[in-house]
Formats: sequence, structure tokens, C-alpha cells
Amino acid sequence: MMITRRSLAALPALALARPALAQGDWPGTRPIEIIVPFPPGGGIDIIARIASRFLPQHLGGANFLVTNRPGAGGQTGSEAVFAARPDGWTLGAISSLNLTSIPLERPVRWRTEEFTFLANMVDDPCGLWVRADSPLRTLADLRAAMARGAETVSVGSAAGVGSDDHQLLLAFEEAAGVRALHAPYNGTAQVVRDLLGGQVQVASYNMSEGLTLMQEGRTRCLGQAAEQRWQAAAQVPTFREQGFDVLGGSARGFVAPPGLPAPIKDRLVAGFAAMFASRDFLDEVARINLPLRLLTGDAYRRFVMEEAATIGALFQRRPWAGR
Repeated sequence: MMITRRSLAALPALALARPALAQGDWPGTRPIEIIVPFPPGGGIDIIARIASRFLPQHLGGANFLVTNRPGAGGQTGSEAVFAARPDGWTLGAISSLNLTSIPLERPVRWRTEEFTFLANMVDDPCGLWVRADSPLRTLADLRAAMARGAETVSVGSAAGVGSDDHQLLLAFEEAAGVRALHAPYNGTAQVVRDLLGGQVQVASYNMSEGLTLMQEGRTRCLGQAAEQRWQAAAQVPTFREQGFDVLGGSARGFVAPPGLPAPIKDRLVAGFAAMFASRDFLDEVARINLPLRLLTGDAYRRFVMEEAATIGALFQRRPWAGR
């Protein structure tokens, strides 16, 4: 092709036209990648695979590919989502608490408020758990036991320092005016093992993770840190019902890189909303006992920003980095 001044002058216009063409083609046949910043099998991975199964029905049969990119407690994958091209072919499945807590502890290559917020699926409240034969029956009993002396009661957090499990303990300590002996763990299975074995007196982990053992009569939950009782554990009172203004858990949802074009964002948000209303989706999440909190678009963004403010204030009062 002969290069002329006229053809050179047209290049900027052609370059500007390409994004519009890509938006018009989206989603097409190219797979939409959902990056999960954690290994397979965890709570974030589960919601990603549920979305990859049910969302295509509400996005014209779009193809999805779930990619696990674990590392640095979720930092590696979250940075990959933030840095991806905002073209609609890269999404992230995230825990909002993870997005807002990690930057308090160390430098990261993202700004939480700049993500494109699409939809939240799950809000799994934390709980404080004891063995079935424990003398502790309520949160008031736990406060009384802790009040006998600082660090007289051992509490294991399933996901360790800075996790939602640890932050629940810090918030309860503040509300109750007590201090526990914190024992950080690297997973729910390990802390449950030591709770049942008597190595720790209390354990902090999510309600969905403790449901089976509670139903088997091997553990009891002293309180769930939710605004309302989760239906699957309706017998467990909330912290607020017991006089402690404490909320905490793991909200899990979907974001896209900053700057996602509005037409693509709107289609994704509408797709998630339609999926959330579908009977097939609701039947599946009921079958596997997922505690839902269905939010889309701006409502999801407001939720995350409010959570970030609460977490930031807690960190200022009780910094957990290095503890």
C-alpha cells in the first residue's frame, strides 16, 4: 500500500475507531477470562465457576474461562485484574475485604475505588465457634471469660493475621473491652482440627464453613456477625442481638479493570442481575448453602467503599500488620 500524507492523517481516526468496533463485537466468541486470585476450591473460586456456568445464559451465550492466579494472599491476581485492558474480556472474582485490607498493610498496584464494580454474590458472615461441650454458651459468657485476664482465652483465626476472621476478633475485643490470645492459622481445616482437639478454646471462621460440624452436633456458634440471621443457621443469634455492635464476614463478587466502557459495563451488570433472578441459579446456591447478598453496579460499589471506611478506621485503632 502506498503511504501518503492523507493516509497518515487518517491513522488517528482509525485508531480511535477500533475500541468502538471491539465494543460492538463484544462478547463475540472470544472467552471472557475470570481471574481468581486464590487457588481452586475456595470460596472465591466457587463463585467464579458458578458465574461461568449460569451467566452465559444472560449474555448471549458468551464463553467464560476461569483462571486461578494465587500469590501474596490474593495480591498477585488482584493486580493482574487492575492492570488488564478494559475491554470486557478480563474480569476478576474478588473478596472486597481483601481488596481494601491489603493496601493498609503494604504497597499494592491497585486503587480499590478505581475498579469497575459489577456484582456481589455472597456475603459469608464470620462467627465465633466453640466445641459442643464448651462451657461458653453466649458472647456474654465469652466476654466474662476474657475479662478474667488479658489473653486468658485462646482464639484461633482460620485465615490468620488481617483476615476477616482476625478482624472479627479485633472488633469483638473493642466492643467487649477485652483481649484474647490470638492464634493465627493458615486455613479453616487446621483451626477446626485444633478447636476439636482442645488446643484452642474458640475459633473464628465463616458461617458456611462451620455449618456441617454444627449440624452434626460437634461444634456450636456463639454468634454470627451479620445484620440478620442467615437462614441456614437461624438458631444462631447475631452479635447485635447479644448487645455487641459488630459486623464482619467475607463479601465475594466481581469487578473489571478501571475504565471499562459504559456499554460493556451495563451489559455485564444487567447479565448479573438477570442471573441473580433466575431459578436455576437460586436453586444451585441453595443446594450448596451459599449465604447470598446480591448487589449490582453502583450499589455494590457503595457497599465496598463503606466497608473500606470501616476497615480503615479499625486499622487505625488496632493495626494488625506484624501481629
